[in-house]
Amino acid sequence: MRILKKDFIAGAKEAEGIAVIIDVFRAFSTVCYCFNSGVMRVLPVGGIEEALALKKRLPHSVLLGERGGKKIDGFDFGNSPTELLHANLHGKQLIQSTHSGTQGVVNATRADEVLTGAFVNAQSTVNYIKKKAPDAVTLVRMGWQAEISSDEDDLCAEYLESLLLDKPFDEASVASILKKSPCSARFFDPAKPWSPSSDFDLCLQMNVFDFAVVAKMDTDGLLSLCKTTG
Repeated sequence: MRILKKDFIAGAKEAEGIAVIIDVFRAFSTVCYCFNSGVMRVLPVGGIEEALALKKRLPHSVLLGERGGKKIDGFDFGNSPTELLHANLHGKQLIQSTHSGTQGVVNATRADEVLTGAFVNAQSTVNYIKKKAPDAVTLVRMGWQAEISSDEDDLCAEYLESLLLDKPFDEASVASILKKSPCSARFFDPAKPWSPSSDFDLCLQMNVFDFAVVAKMDTDGLLSLCKTTG
């Protein structure tokens, strides 16, 4: 198995084999918490206008998204797992648009299959990949605003690689390493209430979910994120 590492939207476009689009803070951690709350599916889209148009097509759906970390005007929720943890989402379908994560998913068009990447379900993601036994896996680190490398996505890529190769990795050190990172400062800044410190903790819960999240084209022709254990 070849393991490739790429970055940002350009990296997503180049991804081959099974692509894992990594966005730890916070898109794909949030998606896992949403699925754990009973969400039916998540529809990832790139643009805000595209998301709003899809909402008109699917009026009972829930809009979830951010730009610069803040909730988008007109959306129901931002991109905070804390905010969504106690929301009534059972049986709902979400439309998600974020600055980094969803951009990677919608642009990974060359990949044979696309998964999301986060610490909260890393082991299940790797288990899914190993069952598929692909020739290549591309780990795409989306970073901050899909333009600047981020320590959390870089570290998650290292972790996924170690799991794929059955190599040791110090899971217990992840939170302490990232707490010192400037990439995490927003979670401890009282001037940024849209990024609560509890989001930092929730995103770094290691392997609390036993499912992978896979992007697929549904029967209605919409790209969907769905959870799977297979």
